[in-house]
Amino acid sequence: MQDKLPTQLGGLAANLARIASISKNPDNWEVVDSLLEESKYFIEWMISNATLNELILLAEIQRQLAFWHSLWPQIHTNEIECETIRQYSQKWSKDLLKMAQFI
Repeated sequence: MQDKLPTQLGGLAANLARIASISKNPDNWEVVDSLLEESKYFIEWMISNATLNELILLAEIQRQLAFWHSLWPQIHTNEIECETIRQYSQKWSKDLLKMAQFI
């Protein structure tokens, strides 16, 4: 919470990249579940320092993470759903890294 916003955005981007990567293996479903939950909290902690444009993206990500997290026990074996999660997680990770000016 004490990190500057770019560092926080980078941490969230790393979590999203992990979700995209490890969700390919169904044996990692509990770790993905934890990362989904943790990422929601990361967003809560950084919103007070975010600009309006950042808030818009963070709200979109948080809403979708909450939805996936609530359904994860049922959808973690559905390859189509998991591929959707991977694609969005990967895209958002890149978007956040750009926003934080890391790339």
